[in-house]
Amino acid sequence: ANFSIHIKTALHLFILMVVVFFFNQCSSENTNFVSIAKISPAPSPEPQPQPISKKVSYIALGDSYTIGQSVCVTCRFPEQLKKKLESTIPNLSVDLKIIAQTGWTTSNLIQAIKEQQPTSDYKLVTLLIGVNNQYQNRPFELYETEFIELIQTAISLVGGDASKLIVVSIPDYAYTPFGQGSNALNISSQLELYNSYAQTYCAENNLKYVYITDITQQGLTNTALVAS
Repeated sequence: ANFSIHIKTALHLFILMVVVFFFNQCSSENTNFVSIAKISPAPSPEPQPQPISKKVSYIALGDSYTIGQSVCVTCRFPEQLKKKLESTIPNLSVDLKIIAQTGWTTSNLIQAIKEQQPTSDYKLVTLLIGVNNQYQNRPFELYETEFIELIQTAISLVGGDASKLIVVSIPDYAYTPFGQGSNALNISSQLELYNSYAQTYCAENNLKYVYITDITQQGLTNTALVAS
């Protein structure tokens, strides 16, 4: 579905690392009436620690909301998150990979991951999926089954460390001109069912879940949130 919501505020999710440098302080004793002949050569300065450059990898899984349909490349939320992390953490470089496409359901995303075979050493993975299951009237039971499969796959991409997974709620496209032309109330109620299921599953399994749906419900009053 071509109804991507552009969330301008970058997600403040977490701090990946903290690097602290300790500097040695050198003290010297001043003496009076020192003859030139007795002055010792100045000691060589202590080598200072060099900034540590850290490179981490981030993979974003999803559909049009992740790839950023109809918005600029740097406007898509994974790019915003990458930029925010790099500007927040000194000397951090984020290598971003996106597996997402407009119109993808959970089934499409599962197949794409199998075909692309990403490595399992990523440091962060985000998952935002399900709107096209609802839009294409796929059985909700299919989403229940494949959402869990995608969760397990996502965790495997970060070496089995579930703390490195962040699940993002599905935006509510009822609050767009496109959504208003359909059954908006039905769209919202169905998406609430999807989001409630995902949120409950994450809570029961101690997974990070970021709820952004309320932001997207400002789309009719704040038209800047809606992609062209």
